[in-house]
Amino acid sequence: MISDSPPSPFVILIVDDEATAVHLFEAILGSDGYKTISARSGREALESAIAKLPDLILVDLMMPDIDGIETLSRLKAHPCTAAIPVIVVTAMDDRQSKLRALEAGAAEFLSKPVDVAEVTVRARNLLRLKAHSDFLETYNDTLAIQVGERTAQLEEAYREMVFTLVRAAEYKDEETGHHVRRISNYCHFLATEMGMSPDFINAIYLASPMHDVGKIGIPDNILLKPGELSNKEWQVMKTHCAMGAKILASGSSPYAMMGSDIALNHHELWDGSGYPNGRKGEEIPLSARIMQICDVYDALRSKRPYKEPLDHIRAVQVISQGDGRTKPSHFDPAVLACFLAQADRFAAVYDQLADP
Repeated sequence: MISDSPPSPFVILIVDDEATAVHLFEAILGSDGYKTISARSGREALESAIAKLPDLILVDLMMPDIDGIETLSRLKAHPCTAAIPVIVVTAMDDRQSKLRALEAGAAEFLSKPVDVAEVTVRARNLLRLKAHSDFLETYNDTLAIQVGERTAQLEEAYREMVFTLVRAAEYKDEETGHHVRRISNYCHFLATEMGMSPDFINAIYLASPMHDVGKIGIPDNILLKPGELSNKEWQVMKTHCAMGAKILASGSSPYAMMGSDIALNHHELWDGSGYPNGRKGEEIPLSARIMQICDVYDALRSKRPYKEPLDHIRAVQVISQGDGRTKPSHFDPAVLACFLAQADRFAAVYDQLADP
């Protein structure tokens, strides 16, 4: 709460080349409890204002080296001193001088010889306004910090919810929590290297782990079958994309919306040979195109009941050259190029979060 009486001591910079004038203002303002400092030229005033950041400045128009108008203009142009209120005090009381001072940023204009009561009242009013302004600035900074902290807390809560949801799906799948964490890191890294916006990067980091959440609706005898699926079983398996998208589609957060896009489209291929809808090229959301190459890399590196894991070099070779089942034409060329340029980073992520 800010009181009507200004807190003491405020610091006031007095700028005047006449010692008598400086002493007069020191006496007037000092009697009101303010601390005063002084400067005898425009250059000295600028240096003192930047170094000491007073709460109020009184400046004479007629001074050696830099006159009062130029001093005022430079004070208002400097980010450290722009917000400090300035009272122009001068023997020049013509209308033109007053307008020039106000245009340069003066808050008040006083004519010499000054009225003691007027100096006191105008200084007190400007300092009270400065106190309110400083309070609001501090409050806004504090509020921004609190909002940032709360946003981080909500994001962390959402992340925990995502991995809880994913763990529920994992109970029905051979993939582990390490898999979804690797996917999350792959996608975050690839999106960053492709120059995507911070919002996109953050969203794909949280959305990508939900890509296979639809598998929670696939019967165990199909999902966990160690051998090759029959055509009928394969058709059932492919429905996990639509089921996952449906689960996530009801969410209104950017993470749920991107998660729905990824769940539905992460098995679509650039050449149109994927599923469930045979989308091709840029018909496939970029988030799903990024997710797809990350998912393929991780699947090649991972052990499954029906396959042994590949090492990093062989996995990259399969993606870049093909092996009959996987082809380079399956991937967005831009995403593929970025992946190949940074493939060693994928190996580092896999090694860091390897399955136990």
